[in-house]
Amino acid sequence: MMLRIAACAAALLLHATTARAQIRVDAGKLVDLTHSFDESTIYWPTAKPFEWHRESWGKTAGGYWYASASFAASEHLGTHIDSPIHFGEGQATTNTIPVSQLVGAGVVIDISQQSAGNRDYLLSPADLAAWEKANGRIPAGSIAMIRTGWAKFWTERERYMGTAVTTDADHLHFPGISEGAAKVLVERRVSGVGIDTASLDHGPSKDFRAHRVLNRAGIYGLENVASLGALPPTGATIFALPMKIRNGSGGPVRIIAILP
Repeated sequence: MMLRIAACAAALLLHATTARAQIRVDAGKLVDLTHSFDESTIYWPTAKPFEWHRESWGKTAGGYWYASASFAASEHLGTHIDSPIHFGEGQATTNTIPVSQLVGAGVVIDISQQSAGNRDYLLSPADLAAWEKANGRIPAGSIAMIRTGWAKFWTERERYMGTAVTTDADHLHFPGISEGAAKVLVERRVSGVGIDTASLDHGPSKDFRAHRVLNRAGIYGLENVASLGALPPTGATIFALPMKIRNGSGGPVRIIAILP
């Protein structure tokens, strides 16, 4: 009996070791879609900026190294998630979004050319129709990323937001998603929608219709996404894992993609 137990244990260990080997990912196929959080992180004009403070940073009296710091941040700054409850009463909070909804096939809809000629450009149903004509129907459960090209302005707040005044929410200019396009994405039953600007809605919006349409349908948003130009229109797998804040309306998120 003991020999059989030992043999089973050895077999299980071998299986676990083999499984670990099988899930190794080619580092060359990993793309980080997240901006770093620091004192220059862009935040919404009505939010508080990111704060980080060293508390202990150096050699201790015992002679060994020890580093520890604290941070404070709005739920909605930098690369972050908008939980469905953000604009959808009764919808999921950050900690209740199913993990399965945070991982999905990535589709990238590129409107960078349109946005280059119009800083307030809105993704339209026609843009989505053109994408589907070239790539096939947007799959249910996918994570739709809207590439406007705005990430290249991340280090220039005035160009990224449309104003250099950090408290000015009345003169914002950047591309976004139209209400009509948001409705199409709801019809496609996507899990989430991301964009490389500060908001799903374009800068001049005062009623946030894209947010309202998507969040009410249980679809989360990803804002200030980085490096979408490194992804193909289809084929990548996206992981968008936020800080698990209980009852959160959003939170910092680390987004990565695995290329096909």
